[in-house]
Amino acid sequence: MPKLTDLPLQAVAKAQQYAERGSAELHYFLKMLEAGAFKLEPPQNIAAMVADIRRWGEFGMIPALNARRTPNRVAIVDDDGEITFKELDDAANEVANGLLAMGVKGGDGVAILARNHRWFLIAVYGAARTGARIILLNSEFSGPQIKEVAEREGAKVIIYDDEYCQAVSAAEPELGKLRALGKNPDTEEPSDSTDETLESLVARSSGKPAPKATRHSSIIILTSGTTGTPKGANRSTPPTLAPIGGILSHVPFKSGEVTSLPAPMFHALGFLHATIAMMLGTTLVLRRRFKPVTVLEDIEKNKVTAMVVVPVMLSRILDALDGMERKPNLSSLRIVFVSGSQLGAELATRALKELGPVIYNLYGSTEIAFATIARPKDLSINPATVGPVVKGVKVKILDENGLLYVSGRDDEMIVSGGENVFPAEVEDLISGHPEVVEATALGVEDKEWGHRLRAFVVKADGASVGEDDIKTYVKDHLARYKVPREVVFLDELPRNPTGKVLKRELREISVGGDDETR
Repeated sequence: MPKLTDLPLQAVAKAQQYAERGSAELHYFLKMLEAGAFKLEPPQNIAAMVADIRRWGEFGMIPALNARRTPNRVAIVDDDGEITFKELDDAANEVANGLLAMGVKGGDGVAILARNHRWFLIAVYGAARTGARIILLNSEFSGPQIKEVAEREGAKVIIYDDEYCQAVSAAEPELGKLRALGKNPDTEEPSDSTDETLESLVARSSGKPAPKATRHSSIIILTSGTTGTPKGANRSTPPTLAPIGGILSHVPFKSGEVTSLPAPMFHALGFLHATIAMMLGTTLVLRRRFKPVTVLEDIEKNKVTAMVVVPVMLSRILDALDGMERKPNLSSLRIVFVSGSQLGAELATRALKELGPVIYNLYGSTEIAFATIARPKDLSINPATVGPVVKGVKVKILDENGLLYVSGRDDEMIVSGGENVFPAEVEDLISGHPEVVEATALGVEDKEWGHRLRAFVVKADGASVGEDDIKTYVKDHLARYKVPREVVFLDELPRNPTGKVLKRELREISVGGDDETR
């Protein structure tokens, strides 16, 4: 029980906390107003929006918001063409009514396994209007992983792209399965699945607004699983404007523009930006598969103003741009938003040079969303920074410019001969070598030193750089104890769909001398 003398101090601390929270929320509101997420609306639109929030929650109401504001504006451009905000809203209602007819209730799990296309968003918003727990499955999951995660998260329905019919075959959700994309565009072979498609469900279901959900939906975004079994991070709609307002406070997204979204929407980065785009009434350009040349062509063709990518995508887009005889017109591009893994000083510098002052780098995670965002002016001070803290977030270790720097993950740091070594610093340096495409590094056990550093390097075509050259390069730029003891050359680094290097697979690669040093 607190002492009576402590109560005034506790009251002051609580009041200060509420004041800081209120200040942050006001800041977010003003930024959302400036961006066009909130607008001066006719009274009937405001009344309808409030009614939709009561009916479906803040997330489920989003398509209806822009169906009223700009019904004929293109909401999505994908491999099958275009759909408007009105068509998206109607399809969301039809999927919601179809799911309800299947027996889905508020709080039931609906798992979605799909690439970037219109049916992903139609499925998500349709499920949201039933009040479901929406579970976003990683497209690289194996069959056993899909079954395990679906059962663990309580999926009553699985909605999947036809190409994954074998992968989902072992899962047996209580209320059945539906196909998001009804055919695999990568093959001429007929489908092995007899599960109904969303297109068919939409055609036979009512387009009337779905009834009031018994509870508001939540989103389960799975961690990338780079170090083990993927874990679910719950994203119920928080009583705060921070998820969107925090981004808009540092990045100048505007209503009614065009965003290219190569980052997968099942991941936190892609899902967040799909939500921001839909909230702003922005057109989303989606492609099933990431092809750097297509992304560049889309920027010119659709006058894209923002592009959202993970660092490896940005690197490959820059490589493609270098190799194109006719350079596309990228003058419309104002924002290149990068997150998902460490950007690195070398790639940041290259991107700023080739694309101009349009790079924004978010630092965060699936579990905590975001902490800092580096803007072009921050990266111009030091391209290694991850930027200043977003208002409402507390981070205590900053430099004199109020910027944060990340040396690497604490659980990846090694102690070699008594010295602390962060592999990220070494891999960032090696990646900047003129004959290297990309590199990573990790610690391995060593009987004499405790741990030693091992680098994995992908050479550029025609490069002659060898192991000793890499070691000398590191020695010339960093402390001697940071020089990798081994350098392993690979054709490519193993990555998950969000671009993160799968270091657990690299640890399984046997290198001469391992047995003698354990």
